[in-house]
Amino acid sequence: MPSILLNPRASSVPRWLIPAERAVAGIEALFDRAFGSAENPLHQLGALSFYLFWIVAASGIYVYAFFDTSVAGAYRSVEALTHQQWYLGGVMRSLHRYGSDAFVLTMAAHLLREFVKGRWHGFRWFSWLTGVPLIWLVYASGLGGYWLVWDELAQFSVIATAEWLDWLPIFGEPIVHNFIGRGATTDRFFSLLIFLHIGIPLLLLLLMWIHIYRLSHARTNPTRQLGLAVFAALLLLSLFKPALSGGPANLDAVSSALDLDWIYMFAHPLMYLRSPGFLWVATAGFTLLLALLPLLPRPRPEPKAEVDLDHCNGCSRCFDDCPYVAITMVPRSDGAPHLRQAQVDPELCASCGICAGACPSSTPFRTQAQLKTGIDLPRNSVQALRAKLEAALEELAGAAPVVVFGCDHAVPVTALCATNTACISLPCAGMLPPSFVDYALRNGADGVLVTGCGAGNCNFRLGNQWLVERLEGKREPRLRPAVDRERVRVEWFDRHQGAELSGALAQFRAALPARPLAPEGREMFWKERRKTEEPGRDESSD
Repeated sequence: MPSILLNPRASSVPRWLIPAERAVAGIEALFDRAFGSAENPLHQLGALSFYLFWIVAASGIYVYAFFDTSVAGAYRSVEALTHQQWYLGGVMRSLHRYGSDAFVLTMAAHLLREFVKGRWHGFRWFSWLTGVPLIWLVYASGLGGYWLVWDELAQFSVIATAEWLDWLPIFGEPIVHNFIGRGATTDRFFSLLIFLHIGIPLLLLLLMWIHIYRLSHARTNPTRQLGLAVFAALLLLSLFKPALSGGPANLDAVSSALDLDWIYMFAHPLMYLRSPGFLWVATAGFTLLLALLPLLPRPRPEPKAEVDLDHCNGCSRCFDDCPYVAITMVPRSDGAPHLRQAQVDPELCASCGICAGACPSSTPFRTQAQLKTGIDLPRNSVQALRAKLEAALEELAGAAPVVVFGCDHAVPVTALCATNTACISLPCAGMLPPSFVDYALRNGADGVLVTGCGAGNCNFRLGNQWLVERLEGKREPRLRPAVDRERVRVEWFDRHQGAELSGALAQFRAALPARPLAPEGREMFWKERRKTEEPGRDESSD
């Protein structure tokens, strides 16, 4: 039975990462069952990081309003806020502390998830590379916040950091001398800390915006339900386990028992366990590894989307739907007044085909022998999709076929092929124009099953979402209201969920109502169609 792949591309995940990718997919599946796909926090890690940044910023502004910027007053003012105003100031301080920890955790999980999914090369290099400095800005800001409390933990952290910096032969006098002995630290130090603790987050916010600059419809807020749940969890933690200071800093003594925040301060014990030089090598090596990942060997890039000006009407649907800001609308190059045309930036194009699925000219009902569309992929054209769909329907005309449209980055649909199933794999499920579903059903298919990457996990970010909205009539181009929805099903499964997809196909086939046209009638339909086809006839649409 036909299994048709439109020039399938190599996976973006290197082979050595596949076990890790499979493990992450398994964890995501558990979270899906626990929270539901729409509320799965692992699908919203980037949005959660933005959300937590604003929680930390808002609580930090409140704490700053009561902070005394001096050696003598810093510790005292934080203690007064924590205990004398525990009902609000103490809660705000705790929200600031726990929100900062959660920010690091979501950032680290986001980095790990994107890494194991191979999303660090090709058109994604910019987002990956701009994310690297964010790691160290978050840590610099967080440690500076601990120092402002000026308790024993702050003393330990600032001295450990000074000893680490002193390993570099660039300072005339050791920095650590500023923190040895009573009176060594002045009010100017706290003025500098406040400046950095405000300035670094502002720089962090700027780089976070740059980080998502090449993403359209970037998600910077979690769903309302998830956002409320996260805030409630942080609030409850702040009420039942408030953040407290240790004893006041005493530069004449060294504390031996400290309650470390291992999320922010894990590097200090590591340095004392090994050496400052070892920590510098580890930090620089980790940063360099992340920065150089986009340069590693990767699959050969696919040809980029191309615009056919003769068929582009300037509707801007491709511009609206492109996940990576690769399409802009510009004045027409053919001089047509008051009209625009799409223009593709090859450096940003992901070759996902979502733009072709959005184009109003991408309909198989057009009677051109050679179907031309306003925007298309050179190696994965809409014309090739129509030709292969027709070939599959004709071959299976007597078998009451179900057509399965799959995705190159999800479950390989070739495993579903049978004498009554036609399988067609696309670069992304979002490339499928809704009219192809209608076309398949009108031309002999009993049902159409569309599948792709797991829910909330589209390899090209928005392909799944756009396809669902088109099929539900919420986004152009829409599936005709007259199409029998009982014969159309959408199922999302990750690459390693082949058994689940097979089960979904079997359930779908069993639920299909009987068709009025018998298999013999469908065979006759295709025979008559071949007799009457006239290549090259005038273009029209259904």
